[in-house]
Amino acid sequence: MFEIRDILDSILDTVLPRRERRTRTEARSFDEIPLCPVLHELLGVQILTLMDYRESAAKDLIRSLKYDRSGHAAKLCAALLTDYLREEFASMHTFSSRRILLVPVPLHKNRVHERGFNQIQAVLNILPIEFHDGTLSYMKEGVLLRTRDTAPQTKLPRAERLTNVSGAFAANDFVLRDSHIYLIDDVVTTGATLKEAARPFSKTGTPVTLLALARA
Repeated sequence: MFEIRDILDSILDTVLPRRERRTRTEARSFDEIPLCPVLHELLGVQILTLMDYRESAAKDLIRSLKYDRSGHAAKLCAALLTDYLREEFASMHTFSSRRILLVPVPLHKNRVHERGFNQIQAVLNILPIEFHDGTLSYMKEGVLLRTRDTAPQTKLPRAERLTNVSGAFAANDFVLRDSHIYLIDDVVTTGATLKEAARPFSKTGTPVTLLALARA
C-alpha cells in the first residue's frame, strides 16, 4: 500500500503543477506576456530573444506550448512574433529585395512521432496571412531537415551540447536563392542548437537571423 501511495503522490506532483500552469496560461492575455527583446552573443553568433525564461509568465507560456499543447499558448506566441516581426520585416523590405523565409528548428521524425507536433511550426502556422503569402514573409516545408536523432539538449551538460547536435541538420538549397532566413526556436540556453541549425545556410552564403522566443 505504501508503494502505491508513493506512486500516486508522484503522479499528482506531475499532473497538478501542469494543470496549474496551463490554467495560469489560459487566463493570461497578450498584454501580460513580458516582451523584452534582447540580442545575445552566444558561441560566436548573435541570437535575438523576445522573452526572459526566468519570468514566470514566460516559463508558463513556453512549457504550456511545448508540453501541454495549449492552443492559447500557441496563439499568444504567434501574437508575440507578429508584434515584433511585422514592423521589422516591413523595414527590411525597404532596403532589401530578398524574400524573408520563416524556418522553424526541425525535430527529428522520431521526436515528432513521440511528441505529436513541432511546437514552433504550430506557432508559425497561425501567424497572420501576410507572413505566409510573401507580403512580409513566406514559409515552405522541408527547407531544413534534422538528419540525426539527437539526445535532448536539456539533459546534457553545457559542454556536450554543441557536439550533440553537430552535423544534425541539412538544408534544401533549391529554396534559398534570394532568401533571408529567419530561423526560429522556442528556448535558447547555450545557443548550440541554433548555431548548428544555421550552419547549412551559412555554407551557401544565405543570410540567417537566429531568433528564439525566450532565453533560459
